[in-house]
Amino acid sequence: MGFLDNSGDIILDAVLTDAGRKRLARGDGSFKIAKFALADDEINYGLYNYEHASGSAYYDLEILQTPVLEAFTNNGSSLKSKLITISKTNVLYLPVFKLNESAGVTAARNTVSGSYFLVAVDENTWNRLDTAGFKTGIIDGFTNNNNYDIVIDQGLDTTALASEIAINPEMQETQYIIQMDNRLGSLIATDGTSKSHSFVDDDNIATYYITQDTDSKFVTNLSPGDASSIVGRLGSRLKFRINASLELETSTYLFDQIGLSSYVKYHDNAYTHHVIDSIVRVQGATTGYSMELPIRYIKKV
Repeated sequence: MGFLDNSGDIILDAVLTDAGRKRLARGDGSFKIAKFALADDEINYGLYNYEHASGSAYYDLEILQTPVLEAFTNNGSSLKSKLITISKTNVLYLPVFKLNESAGVTAARNTVSGSYFLVAVDENTWNRLDTAGFKTGIIDGFTNNNNYDIVIDQGLDTTALASEIAINPEMQETQYIIQMDNRLGSLIATDGTSKSHSFVDDDNIATYYITQDTDSKFVTNLSPGDASSIVGRLGSRLKFRINASLELETSTYLFDQIGLSSYVKYHDNAYTHHVIDSIVRVQGATTGYSMELPIRYIKKV
């Protein structure tokens, strides 16, 4: 990995992802680039300087001189901030995602765990945590019978815009892309219905496409009366749970291979657990906005 020299002429540096190279390697003539995406991951727009002493031609100079990474093939590390096209020319605010952790939507996050979403991988772990209030907010990753969900609200998060006015349809997220480590867990709806992944890449990352028209158990429209984390114009709400893999439920192999080297204690440091920390990435297919959620799979020792 390195940086491109952008001090002179503009350079186009393009590579195929791992999935693209795999399809090209088939050699059967079926490989065809049908679409591509652009992103501005390295750019800090806060560097735009309206007060540059040399005039308007220099306002964006520091941005243009920002080092840009060479293209790399790992699809999990690139294109985290995709560019989008909006036809409206009077846009003052762009939509965002916000976690909703209010009790009214039974959002999953145990405060003892800090920033992690905890997933209990088996019944023994769940029963151990079944003490006065401790398992509140912990995701049941083996039977999926509890009502704790990961909830993400989407919309224009500003008090300058009233929530009673509908968001522009062009800015409402109706499709979501969710990626997670397929070795550790899978995606399920809030009623326990499983969702099939679209594909799994060479890094064992499963990709799920969630569309409001066909996946209404995952995506709904927000209304002014909802307990939303968005204070302005409301878009959609994504709700889901995580089902731990059979490998995590029945053995400690993956915990030993890729888990933390030391045990983690919960509930007043009384109980020790195997732990694997992972990430679930949620991205809007329409707006390109993305969020990464820290997930901690736990299993009693």
